[in-house]
Amino acid sequence: MPVVPIEPRPLNGSERAVLEHLLAADFDGAPALRGQVDRAEVVAAWGVGSVSVDLRVRGLEQDPAPRSTLLPVGALVYDGSGEYIGELLVWAEGGTVLSALEYAWVTDEMPSSLPPVDQIRRVVG
Repeated sequence: MPVVPIEPRPLNGSERAVLEHLLAADFDGAPALRGQVDRAEVVAAWGVGSVSVDLRVRGLEQDPAPRSTLLPVGALVYDGSGEYIGELLVWAEGGTVLSALEYAWVTDEMPSSLPPVDQIRRVVG
């Protein structure tokens, strides 16, 4: 899917909740990344209708051609009946500046929204 640039906007409630939940984990650099959530904004979707998004942090210099790194925290996602349906991943430019939130699903249909936090099992490592 091609990236779809959008007019920069603040995180919506679901994006904020998921990021805050994942970044609450204890790993190197987590406190600095948690401090970026209030200044993070969405600048692109990973395709039409995708809930995976590219992020930019207001007030921080970011490389125009970033080399993002997968952070050592993610989450497994389960539906209401306990079936595994995907995972959430957080990316950061150089490992230090939030750059993307990815929802990788394993279902037939692309999700239309991020999962509620109670369906997420955080994984660190």
